[in-house]
Amino acid sequence: MAHSLSAKKTIKQNAKRRKINRSRKSQLKTQIKNLEKTLSDGDLETAEKQLKQVVKKLDKVSSTSTMHKKTAARRKSSLAKRLNTLKKQQD
Repeated sequence: MAHSLSAKKTIKQNAKRRKINRSRKSQLKTQIKNLEKTLSDGDLETAEKQLKQVVKKLDKVSSTSTMHKKTAARRKSSLAKRLNTLKKQQD
């Protein structure tokens, strides 16, 4: 247990940040799952819209300390590749 006031404050700050980060990651995972489901169903238009939303969310999350910028870039690239593969298959 923390004794100093600053240590007690740090514990409160860490709990608050953890809650915010978990919420952001959870929302992001849900959006990615929905996009992957749409990709597996083969719905191209909806997938493009969802990818745009996921990219926006990844950019926002990576601008904070919730996720590293390169992790976000890797995920965006991976999802875009899957969408492009789907486009090629439908042509």
